[in-house]
Amino acid sequence: MWNFLNRAISNFDYTSISMMSAKVGRMPAKKSVFIAYLCWLFGGIFGLHHFYLRRDRQAFVWWSTLGGFGIGWLGEIFRIPRYVRDANDDPQHIQELVKRMSQNRKPPFSMNRFTGMLMVGYSWGQMMMVAVPGDEVWGLNLKYLNYLIPFVAALGVWTVGNIGREQGGLKWPLLAAYAAYPVRYYIYDESIWFTIMVLAAALVFDSFSKEWRRTPRKHQHVVKRIAVLGLCACLYLSLWCSYLYFHGTITDSEGDEVPIYEALHHFFTSPWWLDVKQCLIDTYQYAQHHGWYEVWKQIIELSDPHGEQNAFRVLGLGPEATQQEITSTWRRLSRENHPDKVKDQNLRRAAQEKFMEIQQAYEILSNSKHRRNRRNKKDNTDSKSDHIEL
Repeated sequence: MWNFLNRAISNFDYTSISMMSAKVGRMPAKKSVFIAYLCWLFGGIFGLHHFYLRRDRQAFVWWSTLGGFGIGWLGEIFRIPRYVRDANDDPQHIQELVKRMSQNRKPPFSMNRFTGMLMVGYSWGQMMMVAVPGDEVWGLNLKYLNYLIPFVAALGVWTVGNIGREQGGLKWPLLAAYAAYPVRYYIYDESIWFTIMVLAAALVFDSFSKEWRRTPRKHQHVVKRIAVLGLCACLYLSLWCSYLYFHGTITDSEGDEVPIYEALHHFFTSPWWLDVKQCLIDTYQYAQHHGWYEVWKQIIELSDPHGEQNAFRVLGLGPEATQQEITSTWRRLSRENHPDKVKDQNLRRAAQEKFMEIQQAYEILSNSKHRRNRRNKKDNTDSKSDHIEL
């Protein structure tokens, strides 16, 4: 197949390339420029339009760098039609690609792509460096993880270099990154030695690894694509979580900074969390004996959907109060808290709010009178049944 493609490129034979693409797999549905622009507008900063166009590597790069640090996202407004033609294997676009391949043995230098390799390699490498804890964790010294910094930086360079119709191996940028990494022991300025390492990886990739992608990618099922991107996202987010856990701080009410890992440790030993934990344990044990449906009913009841519990609180009564007691209490509180009795204008507004609260509570309990009667009858019936069984 490779020889077949090379002959097609040398002869500018688009028909042969189309036949080869058909052999790889059934052509998917055509992509729409309009939908691509919608994805770019509403989710482009997270790479949604690249995912739609099956450019998964670039989608992940955009997601991890928030649209290429914002600059790349804005600059794509004029490149989306070309991306769509490439995704649809447009005949004219393929002919232009074949012409470029025949004129250039390897992809020509692109400042945009080279800058992207530098920025992504630098960004990913920095995330790896700040994610490594500086102190021992559970008695383990994890500083040896710093040796993964060149690997992650080279991975960023390689990922950008493999976007679209270009590709290259990871070996050369990886060797260059590790070869330049010892510079840190001679140049103590972090920004300088880090730039040298990433620049070496990008230059070596561009010089020795970069080549044309002469065979079309195999189209994968969307579920598999999401699973792969999800795994990559989890690995990247784990670096952020490690950084925040080991190096992040929070400020307390007195303005003192507390490391997040210390704050979390004290949180899980705090009385508030112990009470919540015990409540969760009690809920689980209750569900084991009575079922989760009963737990849900208890939650609904405690949430006071009808406002009855708050209404009883306003009137100062218990849930066992009769309608006659509710009415007499409402009349008494209405007389005592009537706004006309308040002469001070500053206090009259508060009296009016209190008065309205009392009226609303009485209205709620009056409307729910029949429902409370049914509930009380049911409770009495259950109590008699339990008494008979005993």
